[in-house]
Amino acid sequence: MTKRIMLGNEAFARGAYEAGVKVVSSYPGTPSTEVTESAAKYDEIYVEWAPNEKVGVEVAMGASIGGVRSLSCMKHVGLNVASDPFFTAAYTGVTGGMVVLVADDNGCHSSQNEQDSRYHGRGAGVPVLEPADSQECKDYMKLAYDISEQYDTVVLMRSSTRISHSRGIVELGERVEREKIPYVKNMQKYVAMPAMARKLHIAQEKRLNEIEEEAAEFLVGEGALEQPLNRVELNDRKIGIVTSGICYQYVKEALPDASVLKLGMVNPLPKKMIADFAQEVEKLYVIEEGNPFLEEQIRAMGVPVYGGKDMFTIQGEYSARMIRSGFGLETEASALEEATGNAEIGDAPGRPPLLCAGCPHKGLFYVLSKLKTTVLGDIGCYTLAALPPTSAMDTTLCMGGSITMAHGFEKAMETSENTVAVLGDSTFIHSGITGLVNMYYNQSHGTVIILDNRITGMTGHQDNPASGRNAKGEPAPAIDIATLAKAIGIQHVVEIDPFDVKELERVIKEETAREALSVIITKRPCAMIVKQTNIPRNITDRCRLCKQCMKIGCPAIEEEAGHPIIVADRCVGCGLCQRVCPFDAIDSADTQESEGQ
Repeated sequence: MTKRIMLGNEAFARGAYEAGVKVVSSYPGTPSTEVTESAAKYDEIYVEWAPNEKVGVEVAMGASIGGVRSLSCMKHVGLNVASDPFFTAAYTGVTGGMVVLVADDNGCHSSQNEQDSRYHGRGAGVPVLEPADSQECKDYMKLAYDISEQYDTVVLMRSSTRISHSRGIVELGERVEREKIPYVKNMQKYVAMPAMARKLHIAQEKRLNEIEEEAAEFLVGEGALEQPLNRVELNDRKIGIVTSGICYQYVKEALPDASVLKLGMVNPLPKKMIADFAQEVEKLYVIEEGNPFLEEQIRAMGVPVYGGKDMFTIQGEYSARMIRSGFGLETEASALEEATGNAEIGDAPGRPPLLCAGCPHKGLFYVLSKLKTTVLGDIGCYTLAALPPTSAMDTTLCMGGSITMAHGFEKAMETSENTVAVLGDSTFIHSGITGLVNMYYNQSHGTVIILDNRITGMTGHQDNPASGRNAKGEPAPAIDIATLAKAIGIQHVVEIDPFDVKELERVIKEETAREALSVIITKRPCAMIVKQTNIPRNITDRCRLCKQCMKIGCPAIEEEAGHPIIVADRCVGCGLCQRVCPFDAIDSADTQESEGQ
């Protein structure tokens, strides 16, 4: 057998490959993105970036009905978007095996909230699997497809930031091609109208009960690696811990002598197994990140739980050190902490998030900050513009929410003057188009600014329907956003380079004063995908210390002894600082060299 060190996300993709998956449709969202990117490297799998998660699940469901195994991946808030088809697919069941992979982001590393997706699985009534390392990511994915087809159900695969982005040794297997299941028309199963849905709900509950009863027989892995999906590890019986996912790793490190019930399937719960385990130990504890999902159900079973969320927080991520501390055990500083002298995490130096040097969004937010515009913002790199020095963002709620919130804000304020909605090209296609239709239909006078940087930037430069390439990097049709806006019926559509700050300021003033709906499209590629001049700028003796250059928030510009300086090895030569300097005090290095000659 070949072994390889893999990210959890790479292992998920490998599991899908070995399971014979044919279709993957996803929307990028950290920490789930690399699953789809890794799947795209396998020629045997059709992989696409969908406009949003709802579309992704619907595509996967269509492929399942068409008789092949399918997968849709997303982050936790993406499952909210996909919940409409997801909950009904839980009723109808499947033909080919279907898995929805969701990666939760405990600690809000790259998200607007913390969310426990296990509740979606329980609410929808589908089995939820949760692996604890990269090998299990691969093995659980293969098992998920067997469960899906055996029990006629969608399966929810739950990951987390640490599982998705940690590396581990994975033993690889071979791909097993599956014969396409012939399509048979079945309205009673797949047409979820009320009369059918009531029967489907009964069938759904029946199969979930069957899964609970038979889960003890589920095995994962092959050969020497084969083990029960839910397993008991009896050691010192003074302490028994029920746990799952990444918390299993923390528990084994913090309390190596404790008895553990490791749950690989967290919905439905193996109630008899839990009750039997509780009888084997003196005190039962539940350790889980997020909400007390396991704890509340175990308490409801009448099983005494001595420690759960009364010992550990609902917020953020756990650690072995936190668990040892919770049990009153001494904690040792890590090797890194000892080397740096930072015994407490709070002592670590902060690293403020910033837009990249050369980022096309900087010109826009410099102007919006200067004009003191009210900005209804959105999800993307540009959300960072809410921070100093621009502080040019008033709200951020959810994908596509900028447009609809701006419309509601206008109705409340009874004016749209000097107010804009701001969102990126990928976000606009994800869930902004319907909001723009709503503004047009309900006669809004607002201004929408779409930041077209030709890529889905914040999740790692994935293509989208406006970028001209598909998930495998092949040429694809590109949606023209300006033409789309005009097709909706919007008459005032302007395209502009956001680094042309003088003209951009004029356009924003004009459009926000207009008593009609307007769209401004700032067009400049992401600095990370287009080669810059790489000719650094220098601040000359013409500088009058107005510090306008520092207001663009460029990481290449710092203040030293009260004077702005440009750090050459950070400067990409985009020239925005030159454009905003009112005293023409910034030159490029090659200009200064030619003048010296």
